[in-house]
Amino acid sequence: MRDLVVYYSQGGNTAYAAEALARLLDADLLRVEPEKSYPSKGFAKFFWGGKSSVMAEAPVLRPYSFQAAEIDRVIIGFPVWAGSFAPPIRTFLRENRKVLAGKRVAAFACQSGSGAERAFGKLRENLGGRELDATLILVDPRDKPSPENENRLRDFARRLGL
Repeated sequence: MRDLVVYYSQGGNTAYAAEALARLLDADLLRVEPEKSYPSKGFAKFFWGGKSSVMAEAPVLRPYSFQAAEIDRVIIGFPVWAGSFAPPIRTFLRENRKVLAGKRVAAFACQSGSGAERAFGKLRENLGGRELDATLILVDPRDKPSPENENRLRDFARRLGL
């Protein structure tokens, strides 16, 4: 089985987890990024990111590519913004709706506070209501390294068939 880890990361926590998971699973890695970056500091970071998430915006992404025919499962990684997944993931889902319909899907979320369970629900809705193979919640894995996060990553990889 060939896996693709697709992720968006603004502060680096999701990138950290995505890269670690790709190594554990020997998976392909795809970072999606909006053409126009979100503010990365202060009040503007939370205001614009939260607004974009609450309004279910789908920003234009920088060009990306992957070999859809070679992928069996897509693992989606995102930071939690205002109780949802980050908007660049929404764009990826919309642009690849037909491709994803024939693939197994799992997901992981990075958060500082809460909201990941709700975000997984919104992700399922955007996938047409289908269930996810597995989910994982991490608390700031790069910024606050902990054995608990590392164990969760390894357990998630095992559940996915490491």
